[in-house]
Amino acid sequence: MTADTPSMPAAARPQGRYDTTTIVLHWLTAVLVVVMFALPQIWQQFERRTPPRLWLIDLHFSLGITLAGLLLVRILWRAALGGRLPQVGPGPARVASRIVHLAFYILLPAQVTLGVLLRWAQQQPLPYFGLFVIPDPFAMPLDARTVLGLLHEWNAWVIIVLSGGHAAAALLHHYVLRDGLLLRMTPKR
Repeated sequence: MTADTPSMPAAARPQGRYDTTTIVLHWLTAVLVVVMFALPQIWQQFERRTPPRLWLIDLHFSLGITLAGLLLVRILWRAALGGRLPQVGPGPARVASRIVHLAFYILLPAQVTLGVLLRWAQQQPLPYFGLFVIPDPFAMPLDARTVLGLLHEWNAWVIIVLSGGHAAAALLHHYVLRDGLLLRMTPKR
């Protein structure tokens, strides 16, 4: 893909590309996070206990279970790949990148965990696309709903704000710094 960018100075072209698996895992995670954040905004437009609202809630939880599996695969893939991932720029850019990625690796599993605990505190099993349900093995108390709900919502907002900053930084690198960073996370053509 770097050959398709003749206006980019040779020194600014991507140093190394991410492998296809890392790229796919990144974009699947991004899409799931955005969709899962949007679903509660949408279901709040429907009356409580109506079929559309219940369907959107079940979809949210099914996607949450999918995200949990995807995060596990990402963590295992990252551990297996180790230091072979391309590095991001020098000094401050590299430090900022590491901090942001570490934050994602903490916040996303925390979000899934909070969502599961919240569902169980609501005395509801976790549905997975109508295929099966995961019952509450702990008998979560009902009075935990409020705290878990607030933590789940606040954490979601932190993830979305951090994701927006992450996307803005990628666009800055691409359009202003023109260093080819964004191209490293796109599939080869």
